[in-house]
Amino acid sequence: MARALKVLLVIVAGLVAIAVLAVVALILFFDPNDYRDEIAAQVEKATGRELTIAGDLSLSLFPWVAVEVGETTLANAEGFGDEPFARFERAELSVRLLPLLLRREIAVGTAALDSLVLNLAVAADGRTNWDDLARPAEEPAEPETGEGAGVGGLDVRNVAVRNATVRYRDAQAGSAYTVEGLTLETGRIAGGVPFDFDAEFDFTADPGELAGHLAIGGRATLGEDLGSLVVDNLSVAGRLQGIAEEPAELSFEAPHVALDMNGQTASVGEMTLAFMGVRASANVEPFSYAGTPQPKAKLRVEPFSLKSLMQAFGTEPPVTADPAALTRVSFEADAAVGETAIALTSLALRLDDTTLRGTLSVPTGEQGVIEFDLAADSIDVDRYMAPGDAPQPDEPEQPATDIEIPVDLIRAFEARGKATLGRATLAGMTFENIELGVDNRGGKLRLHPIRAELFEGTYEGDVRIDASRDTPSISVDEKVKGVSLTPLAQAMFEQDNISGTIAGSFKLAGSGRTLSEIRSDLDGDMAFELADGAWEGTDIWHQIRTARALFRKEPPPERRGPPRTEFTSVVATGTVTDGLFKNDDLLAELPFLQLTGGGNVDLVKGTIDYRLEARVLEKPEFIDAASQEELDDFTQAVIPMRIGGSLASPSIRPDVEGMLKAEVSRKVEEKRDELKDRVLNKLLGGDDDEEQDEQQQERRNRLEDRLKDLLKQ
Repeated sequence: MARALKVLLVIVAGLVAIAVLAVVALILFFDPNDYRDEIAAQVEKATGRELTIAGDLSLSLFPWVAVEVGETTLANAEGFGDEPFARFERAELSVRLLPLLLRREIAVGTAALDSLVLNLAVAADGRTNWDDLARPAEEPAEPETGEGAGVGGLDVRNVAVRNATVRYRDAQAGSAYTVEGLTLETGRIAGGVPFDFDAEFDFTADPGELAGHLAIGGRATLGEDLGSLVVDNLSVAGRLQGIAEEPAELSFEAPHVALDMNGQTASVGEMTLAFMGVRASANVEPFSYAGTPQPKAKLRVEPFSLKSLMQAFGTEPPVTADPAALTRVSFEADAAVGETAIALTSLALRLDDTTLRGTLSVPTGEQGVIEFDLAADSIDVDRYMAPGDAPQPDEPEQPATDIEIPVDLIRAFEARGKATLGRATLAGMTFENIELGVDNRGGKLRLHPIRAELFEGTYEGDVRIDASRDTPSISVDEKVKGVSLTPLAQAMFEQDNISGTIAGSFKLAGSGRTLSEIRSDLDGDMAFELADGAWEGTDIWHQIRTARALFRKEPPPERRGPPRTEFTSVVATGTVTDGLFKNDDLLAELPFLQLTGGGNVDLVKGTIDYRLEARVLEKPEFIDAASQEELDDFTQAVIPMRIGGSLASPSIRPDVEGMLKAEVSRKVEEKRDELKDRVLNKLLGGDDDEEQDEQQQERRNRLEDRLKDLLKQ
């Protein structure tokens, strides 16, 4: 037994000696450069691409399996040009042999790569130049399972990538991205051992002409079983060009990021981003990245100046009536990423002194509907408008800029929701308890319901904009009730010459690309009533007396008190055709006067032209201001009136020309009657008061009829 054991030991010792001698001989006499052509041939056989190893090859086997390759080039796939797919100046990799064989531990020395150039490309037909390299084997090997399977450990002395370039061009999308000057340095990488890493590179992106430089650093730790990764103090800093006129500084920080590769979960925690003067943060809850990740986070954007941000982007900020407007903007919300949308809840958007709260859902894909339920406290829109400086006397007044219907914006998204606003000020008008419903789908926008309280009255509307056609169209169905006229006229026309209330309904529709085109195309119906008010600065009674005096060539009467005309009601209905409102049933009731008639309102030009008839119904309360003769004339006559001029400041005056025509017509009638009586009396030989026999009466009747016919000719 002892002899057999001795023989076995001698045999083993001999085999070891032979192996050692073989390794020594291999090291001393084997030159891997002799096999460069064979290696290239095998690569071309497997991939169809030419491999050129221009640099030297070196190989060591013990105690490290170390390979160093000099300049090497791998040709591109067929149809992607002559530039190589990959090229590098030098690559180095060494692995300890015994830990790999005995314990399945990967112990790597330095892994280095110098001057890598990698060209990735997508052809116009969708093919890529790496398809052939990524093809799986015909019969993939079964994954190793059971005890002893997998890697027992990992230990890498360091990784060094120097001056690498990666290019990606997509002919199908028309885009190109380049990373240049990439360097990466790490410390020792081993399970349970923290290591530092640093990387930096330049990049360009087209379209967009975006470029910049980024530096990334942090401290990472792999789990003992290599199934987890923790990154502490992750930071990204750099400078971006092409976003703004001047290079913009960027910084990103994440104090603690943990990945569980076995469970496919991530814990990101707090992250902060600072860019172009805006600082934002997100606190991300742990989430699974298996399948479609659906993280949740609390978002916050700290207060910033929107005007300063616009300047940084090279855009001149608007000049606002309030210089402090748009200088305090902040945002916060709870965000949840779902399969089809990002949902924002507990949303709070602050714009200066206005706070908007509610919920918002934004689709993640091209298809989907934006849904919202928002409520704001108050906003003064006037402070965001341009200052209302009036033009100087020697400067011509500039025409108002026409407003184009935003058809592209309406077509670009679909939305559904509602918004409320406690109070809003616009053009001097104050709206309260505002409610707005929005439904925009397929390029058809409906704003309904629209409700608001303004000037002690109410407004309700239903506005529809159809942008699905080449020429957009707008239809409105609006109602106002009990709105005070004084503040309304002041806000709309800067006039304070009317009081009372207005109620009305407006059903109109038109087509056009701008508001002016739509006004010119408006068709529909309008009806309104003014009640219990007065026209300040206009004294219809005094104007009627003055017109009478002028007509009778008498001195004009003196006005008593300020010019003012009270009215009980003014009612009008009519149709709108091509922007022209035609009304034939205007009825105005004044305390002593009734006006009836009709006319037109040109909604495009903003002018009015009415012809009315005035009838004095009773003696005015200020009868001492008129003589009895005047009152007798007025109560027996129909007085023509004219309303003309601009809607903002119309003029109301008696129609003297009409009065003259009426008087001439009256005198002609009187002359006709007088002439008729004279002729008849002459022919019949008597006065009207004398008795006539039946024969004379018949004769008189025939003569009257004949005379009437002659006078009409």
